[in-house]
Amino acid sequence: MLRRVVVPVLVLGALVTLTAAGLRSASPGPQQARPQAHPSTQDPSVLVTLATLEQWETELSNWGRWGPDDQRGTLNLITPEKTRAAARLVQDGVTVTLAHFVSEEEAIDSQTFGPTRHWMTSVDPNTGAVRFALDAISYSLHDGQLAHMDALCHYATERDGEQVIFNGYPQNLDLDGCKDLAIDRMGPGYVTRAILVDMPLLRGVDWLEESTPIYVSDLEEWERFAGVTVSSGDVLLVRGGRWAKREQEGPWSYGQTGAGLHASVLPWLKERGVAVLVGDAVNDVQPSGVQGINRPVHTMTQVFIGLPLVDNGYLEDVAREAAARRRWEFMISWQITSVPGGTASPFNAIATF
Repeated sequence: MLRRVVVPVLVLGALVTLTAAGLRSASPGPQQARPQAHPSTQDPSVLVTLATLEQWETELSNWGRWGPDDQRGTLNLITPEKTRAAARLVQDGVTVTLAHFVSEEEAIDSQTFGPTRHWMTSVDPNTGAVRFALDAISYSLHDGQLAHMDALCHYATERDGEQVIFNGYPQNLDLDGCKDLAIDRMGPGYVTRAILVDMPLLRGVDWLEESTPIYVSDLEEWERFAGVTVSSGDVLLVRGGRWAKREQEGPWSYGQTGAGLHASVLPWLKERGVAVLVGDAVNDVQPSGVQGINRPVHTMTQVFIGLPLVDNGYLEDVAREAAARRRWEFMISWQITSVPGGTASPFNAIATF
């Protein structure tokens, strides 16, 4: 079952504890009101409890599905046939990026988990003049502005007093990173079909308001609107409008009050065979509406379903191109940066129409 594992970290300026079930906030600081979950999350038709999640640990598990030594999880659903079919979706040859890179901006959603620094490396020690066009950069792979794919070793749960990750591997960590399910064990890169779910477009707004949950009914309404059906091996892109809101209103603590998927979507993701889930925030609606766990989508997808997540995907350009064509399925391709033992990779994906 989901059990508490305490690891203090500093996120978005507030002390939190990283549990086997995700980020659990400590008491809010002075003059901070505790964020409240959207009231609809408590409706009996969608209510998810810790008991529900415990049941799903077995019902939704993909442990052993691709063998005891598997390191890729649902990426295995991206078959050669799926890749060939995706290539046939290309009609116009127009490409847009889904990447968003880090910034040295000092903001509530920037430089989380570590500082961002960019510097020139060939500098005259006497004059300070730059001698050659050579530079370096350092940043956190889980930065709040970086579109990144989480490795399947990123989240864990407790079994018999031991921290375990997808497929039942022990979560073996040291200063060099993860020993299993690290990002460099998850393949070189992929080409498949992507389906964009543009919830602001469906609702006739520029972005979803903070803490708006997205349910199965919303996803299936979008399928009817767009004339698409999410199927095995697809990358599912879910736009809440985080970047549009930020551009107009500035940064905010989206990791505490962002729109996103409600936990009741989890069985649907498994049934449809989603290979990768991409959000423009943290994928989970924040707060989650599940008492006792703040990021159930993160934990269940990564630990039990083996479904890699992409946080902070940049979905504004792809939304514009898709809407102009009224076509929300397209080819997506990305390369995984092979960080040895890494817990994530920058998501430098390209959508091609």
